[in-house]
Amino acid sequence: MTNLAVVGGGVIGLSAAWRAAAGKHQVTLYDPEPARGGASWLAGGMLAPVTEAWPGEEDVLRLGEASLKRWPGFARDLGKEGVDPGLAGHGTLVVAFDRADAGYLDILAGHLHSLGRAAERLTGREAKRLEPGVGSVRSGLHVPGDLAVDNRKLLDALYRACVNHGVRFVRERVEELPDAEAVVLAAGAWTGRLHPRLADAVRPLKGEILRLKPRRGCLPPPKLTVRAVVEGRPIYLVPRGDQELVLGATQYEAGFDQAVTARGVRELLEGAERVFPAITEYELTETAAGLRAGSRDALPYLGVLDDGVFAATGHHRNGLLMAPVTADAVVAWLEGEKPPEGTEAASPARLHQKEHV
Repeated sequence: MTNLAVVGGGVIGLSAAWRAAAGKHQVTLYDPEPARGGASWLAGGMLAPVTEAWPGEEDVLRLGEASLKRWPGFARDLGKEGVDPGLAGHGTLVVAFDRADAGYLDILAGHLHSLGRAAERLTGREAKRLEPGVGSVRSGLHVPGDLAVDNRKLLDALYRACVNHGVRFVRERVEELPDAEAVVLAAGAWTGRLHPRLADAVRPLKGEILRLKPRRGCLPPPKLTVRAVVEGRPIYLVPRGDQELVLGATQYEAGFDQAVTARGVRELLEGAERVFPAITEYELTETAAGLRAGSRDALPYLGVLDDGVFAATGHHRNGLLMAPVTADAVVAWLEGEKPPEGTEAASPARLHQKEHV
């Protein structure tokens, strides 16, 4: 049994703490607001490695798909702990409005087909038939294998599971490594402050997100996750089971600033109106901004930093998606076993290699 300290109480830290504690390790988690602060609380909840895929990021796709395969079992195990994490398998519709957008879909579809991934090209009429509320679109791409999860239900489920297995919570932000046999650094955008090897490798990426609900007489939210690129900016609409709609996400470099800007809200609403025109009559129930943990190459950092110190950070847009595979990797590190396939490419050792090229 290992005395493990986990720094960070978002989806990655909680998942690692739960799986390690369930494996009979003694776990202490450090975070001022476990399951409430940070990017995980504000996430859209998409589990979509295929739709996020892009040429040149094959390692990201492989790691994402390895984690996606673990998600059904991960969700079932959480449900047994007492809280349903709200996993849904409704798939994704990506829509294009003009010739440039359609060209983007052609590249994405071709890339996915070359990798043997399921993705169906649609005409504009077929896209509207699949999701009648979308605006006037030129074409679409249906990715049926994508999943989504209610991020807040997920965090509640993980917190409950950690409590069930005796995880000790220290509700403070740490400035230096805790005293423990093993330490997992999973503090998201703040992880770079905790270890010199990550100081210039993890950076905050700001993103605003909105939550809305239809009022009486409004068209209900889409049944699928709907994604688009509007004037060069990606946008997504993720339905929730309680008729809530999550709209995101801006993304830009702003340091650790977490203020919601008028520009960010305007860009999201203007883009959403093109994607799903009925949204203009929805009630705006929440505006928020969070900080994703960006890496240098879109891959997270998973593995050994120093003797007994492990990185589990830099997941960028894929924190929720990659939580199961990251947690399994943590348990493998603790028990001296081989970590899951696909995690090798995410080793922090690549930082040292690039510094000496």
